[in-house]
Amino acid sequence: MFARNLRNRLVMLFLLIVLFTLTALGSYILWFFYQHNIASLNAAMLSQGKIIEELIYRDMSGPIQKAQIDEKIKELSSRIDLRVTIIDAGGTVIADSEQNPALLENHGDRPEVAAALSGGNSYNIRTSATQEKSLLYVSTPIFYQNEITGVVRVAMPLDHIDAGYRKILSVLLAAALLTSAVAILFSLAFAYRYTRPLEQIIHTANTIAGGDLSKRVFIKTGDELEILAHSINNLTSSLEDKVNDMIAQNHKLELILQNMGDAVILLDRFGKVTTANKTAMVIFGITDQMLGQHNIQVIGNSLLNKAIQTTLQENQSRIIDLKTNIHAKKRVFQVFLAPITGSENDIGGVLSVFHDITTLQEIHDRQADFVTNASHELATPLTAIKGFAETLLDGALEQPELSEKFIRIIHDEADRMHRLINDLLKLARLSAQEYREQIHLEAVAILPVLTAAKQDLSPRWQQKNQTVILKCKQEGLTALAHPDWLKQVIVNLLENSIKYTPEAGKIQLTCWQTDSQIKIAVQDSGIGIPAKDLPLIFDRFYRVDKARTRTAGGTGLGLAIAKFIVEMLGGHIEVESKVDVGTVFTISLPLSKNRP
Repeated sequence: MFARNLRNRLVMLFLLIVLFTLTALGSYILWFFYQHNIASLNAAMLSQGKIIEELIYRDMSGPIQKAQIDEKIKELSSRIDLRVTIIDAGGTVIADSEQNPALLENHGDRPEVAAALSGGNSYNIRTSATQEKSLLYVSTPIFYQNEITGVVRVAMPLDHIDAGYRKILSVLLAAALLTSAVAILFSLAFAYRYTRPLEQIIHTANTIAGGDLSKRVFIKTGDELEILAHSINNLTSSLEDKVNDMIAQNHKLELILQNMGDAVILLDRFGKVTTANKTAMVIFGITDQMLGQHNIQVIGNSLLNKAIQTTLQENQSRIIDLKTNIHAKKRVFQVFLAPITGSENDIGGVLSVFHDITTLQEIHDRQADFVTNASHELATPLTAIKGFAETLLDGALEQPELSEKFIRIIHDEADRMHRLINDLLKLARLSAQEYREQIHLEAVAILPVLTAAKQDLSPRWQQKNQTVILKCKQEGLTALAHPDWLKQVIVNLLENSIKYTPEAGKIQLTCWQTDSQIKIAVQDSGIGIPAKDLPLIFDRFYRVDKARTRTAGGTGLGLAIAKFIVEMLGGHIEVESKVDVGTVFTISLPLSKNRP
């Protein structure tokens, strides 16, 4: 539309210039033709008037002679084809070549007559009252003895001049029409020549604006339009490079965002979720249909919404700890909130990054529980030792039976503290990275390890008149493990079974091989473990019955140490139990095909 309008404007401009030029030139030619013809005719008629003045000036001397002038004028006018009128000094017509002088009104007020009576030659063009057509009147004074006695006025119709004027006007109009047509053709050609490159530039620019940055303008005009085309091509190339860089950077950022371990959610200034990365969609169960909903509907936490509103109001970043339930599971997040500002510092939304610290929180809680439990476990025997020692110092030493009883209690509590400290040191040693790096796994024969553990604990199970049965379904079974670590696990499990199995009870050690694992089971006929406590028995210091455990002499770390070692060996441990029936601990270890 712009190109067509420009082309039309160019054509109209060229046409107006041509028409203005032709009009000005034609007007001047018509004016010059008219003035030249009038001047020539005036000069000729003035000459005729002078001749007539020479012929009649003597007749203006008296009344008798004046009476003869009209006859002379009528005879003379037939030869010169002019209307001749003789007017005396008073304005009275005394002779006229076409009319009866007596019938004509006084001509003293005629401009040409008045000018002649003043002594000069004059001419005037006006429409005759008698002939009703345009006439040229030329007047000259009649002198007799240096006095103006009258006026000779000759007149001629201007019909032939008007006819020539109209003919020239017609020729000029025809020339103007022809010239205008030629001007339109040439202006169209020139306009098309100069607007076609503009159309091409506009079309290409619109295509580029539509997103196709591969388009270029190719024109050869040798003028500013070609320079403009080169400038557009350079601008497009630079823009294409910038866009490609931005696309690459956006792709990198998108890859980083989508593959981040942290959940990232973008919210608008109303708190609605606009974008979420893959991690956020998985953690919070966000679907594409949920985008655009309020964060409370998506995440369901009013504390987060309040923090988002505060971030928007204060325009400052903040970090909060968010505890929530996701799929009936407690999760803890450290949430970083930052306002998203535009070019004019207008807040357009909020960036939220959710760092999952659930595991760290659990570790922190477990460490806190561990410290509390360890302090409590150490404080209990210390309290007993201190109390009985003070009793002895207060005089109980004088009573042999009582003092022996108190000293035995102090000895037992000190022994319990010693076992607890040994277990804590053992856990600390196993947790040390340097210690674990020094231990190398090897093919360990299972039967000798089980036999050694049974033999080491024989005084305990024999004291309770218990039966310990050792049975391996295949001979020569080996597992990829460490002999000391594996023996420690068996000892802990066997010791646990001995403690919680009544006298004359039965304990069975069994080993067998599956496709890729070695299985070791420690089964007893003890008191069993309630179902609600089974998921927690491997936690440090956890006891099903704390009073009974202390009576049995346990530290609450044996099962925790056993699980820790088994997992370090690349295996896992399971437990099955029924109250008053018994418990079975099953260890699975990687199979070693090489015999020790």
